Formats: sequence, structure tokens, C-alpha cells
Amino acid sequence: MGERLASFNGKLRDELRDREVFYTLLEVRVLTERYRRTYNRIRPHSSLGYRRPAPEALLPADPVPVLDGPT
Repeated sequence: MGERLASFNGKLRDELRDREVFYTLLEVRVLTERYRRTYNRIRPHSSLGYRRPAPEALLPADPVPVLDGPT
């Protein structure tokens, strides 16, 4: 886990933090979250053979209740 976090932090620094001028803390938070989501969902990863990570599993908002039949 530590190696992956170090890789993420290095890429965050190289691809976002060192290229932007931030004017507010809110701007830092919004742009960092956008980068994190792109990194984790869209961006190809060398550890995955330069493929995108698997999409997140979606859970239904309101699960359909299961009706039991006569017992």
C-alpha cells in the first residue's frame, strides 16, 4: 500500500500541484478531488499493464425487497 500511495503522491505533485497556482483552499480541495477520481477511475496504471482500473461497483439506491413465498 505504501508504494502505491507514494506513486500517487508523486504523480499528484508532478501533474497537478507543481503546475497550478491555487488561490483558495476550496480550489485546492476541488482540483485535488477531481485529480484523485481521474487517477482512480480513468487513468491507465502501469501496474495493470497500462489498463484503466476496474469501474466501481454500483449499488441500487433502494434495494428491492425479497418476497418470501408460502412456507
